[in-house]
Amino acid sequence: MKKRVILAMSGGVDSCVACHLLLKEGYDVVGVTMNLVPKGRLYDEEKGCCSLSSVMDAKIVAQSLGIKHYTMSFREEFDKKIIESFVREYAFGYTPNPCVACNKYIKFNSFVEKIKPLKTDYIATGHYAKVEFDKTFNRFVLKKPLDLKKDQTYFLYNTTQEVLSKTLFPLENLIKDDVRKIAKSENILTYAKKDSEEICFVQNRDHGDFIKQRNPELIKEGFFIDENGKKLGKHKGIVYYTVGQRKGLGIAVGKRVFVSKINASDNTITLSDEDLLYKEKIKLKNEHFIPFEHLENKLEVSVKIRHGMNEAKGLLFYKNNELFIEFEKKVRAPNKGQSAVFYVDDLVIGGGIIEEVY
Repeated sequence: MKKRVILAMSGGVDSCVACHLLLKEGYDVVGVTMNLVPKGRLYDEEKGCCSLSSVMDAKIVAQSLGIKHYTMSFREEFDKKIIESFVREYAFGYTPNPCVACNKYIKFNSFVEKIKPLKTDYIATGHYAKVEFDKTFNRFVLKKPLDLKKDQTYFLYNTTQEVLSKTLFPLENLIKDDVRKIAKSENILTYAKKDSEEICFVQNRDHGDFIKQRNPELIKEGFFIDENGKKLGKHKGIVYYTVGQRKGLGIAVGKRVFVSKINASDNTITLSDEDLLYKEKIKLKNEHFIPFEHLENKLEVSVKIRHGMNEAKGLLFYKNNELFIEFEKKVRAPNKGQSAVFYVDDLVIGGGIIEEVY
């Protein structure tokens, strides 16, 4: 009897090719598309990875490949767990990553629970990542895929053992160009579809404007200050800024300055020279490890403090029950609220949320 796989089918080329590959391997595949973004004037239903046209593309591809296809709504939960958290974090002066939160709470949690009535053996997605059982650790582990340019393990570090044991990543040994070639050769209509790189619920990449429309009470003018506390001018609200930002400040001080600190308690934003952005240590919270439950000893790792950046070498360790990373060389502009994800070679050790920078 064929093993059943429930495929999270966004309607993009990656999940569509994943469907083709699973069928080729002999699985019984069922496609499920998640409706995530709430309806309303704030949201553009033609943007992001869960747009109306993407749902239709998924249905058409599913039909052409001869599989069943369903849509499931997670709009209410997405609003509460992802969007509300996103807004609140910015109001605290942090820089959140909603894609990390979405994978943790929705795509590899609520989704897994909701599809249980479909009685599946595995779940699958079009992520570029690799899962294996490692005899050394006696656990399932997450690894980088073949296509390092498309590596999405940064967003998946919260995945549990239960979920990893049931997850397939059909694209783990393919590069993106080959995925598109497969799609074209198999007449999959999404073969030339562009990748979605925007935050799915934010229009025009303007998170500040989104927060202003959704929660106008959070927009409060305050002051730009220098390192000594001297007022330099007014800012339009801390939600518009992130540490490391130079452009769009709306202020001239006679030299290049960067946002180096955001203080929600007194509603100030500190502007500094670029060299003050570089930090040697960060403290993490809400950490999650994959090859083991707890970190017993200090561990040399490579660290990403944001998706798409080069990895930095560092030492991972606990001190007084708090988790730190001390970098071999200072790193530029680690942002509170972002995830730091740590690796040993291609193995994902885990990750956590940046709580403090030093």
